[in-house]
Amino acid sequence: MANKINIRNKKAYHDYEILDKYVAGLQLQGTEIKSIRLGKVSLVESYCIFMQNELYVRGMQIADYAWGSFNKHVPGRDRKLLMNRHELKKLQRKTRESGHTIVALRIFISDAGYAKLEIGLARGKKEYDKRETIKRKDTQRQMARLQKIK
Repeated sequence: MANKINIRNKKAYHDYEILDKYVAGLQLQGTEIKSIRLGKVSLVESYCIFMQNELYVRGMQIADYAWGSFNKHVPGRDRKLLMNRHELKKLQRKTRESGHTIVALRIFISDAGYAKLEIGLARGKKEYDKRETIKRKDTQRQMARLQKIK
């Protein structure tokens, strides 16, 4: 069964320069995996923080499962990320540097059926960098149109 769940955070690519990417597992509760499989996830304002040497994702919204009973989950709670201790220490060192943060880039279902979150070590873009990126994408789009016409 080919799983098509691949929810991306397009705003993160616009607002940040992604320096490094990692894949982490998610510790979920109750009906959260069922909502993820239905595609009811928003990563727009999500970012990662360290609490007691463990990495958590904050701001990720997983909507309520419509057919859930008393075992429903809290939509906006902090969720623990499952990563190797070596990777966690490396990320913690990098985020102590000024201007670096960890943002959620996409969520997907692995071949084994587990929910995975791709996170990125990022540095914020300045306003002129954002305009440059938009200009470059627009130029590439125009070039593709011209090649398609010919």
